Amino acid sequence: MHTSEEMHRFTYLIGETDNTYHELALKVGLSDSAMLVLYTLSDMGGECSLQTICSFSGLAKQTINSALRKLEKEDVVILKQQNGKNKNAKLTDKGVKLAENTVAKIMKIENEIMESWTKEEVQQYLSLTERYLNMLKEKMEEM
Repeated sequence: MHTSEEMHRFTYLIGETDNTYHELALKVGLSDSAMLVLYTLSDMGGECSLQTICSFSGLAKQTINSALRKLEKEDVVILKQQNGKNKNAKLTDKGVKLAENTVAKIMKIENEIMESWTKEEVQQYLSLTERYLNMLKEKMEEM
């Protein structure tokens, strides 16, 4: 079965977007997983649960744990036990500085792009992306 021209273009754009974020991570000296952990922690005010990092990053729990262990050894994050098995990750002072020199630059770029679009364009993009994702999840459940 072949994909439509539109689906082919869509798949290409997703792949190129992922690759561009990979290149951005390399450019600021981070692995993809470390970048996503730092990005999520920065976006959440410097501290959040591991579950939140998994949800926001889209990475597997094992990948997140591996990245966090490495970042913890580098004194970039500290892990704090919460209730039960739940843990929180928190940026250290060193982690805050690292995030400012890495993921904050990426966030600035993303914000500049969104700010260059009209509010209607942003809402349309977000609405269609969310709709596509929800429909994809529904179809996955039907499989």
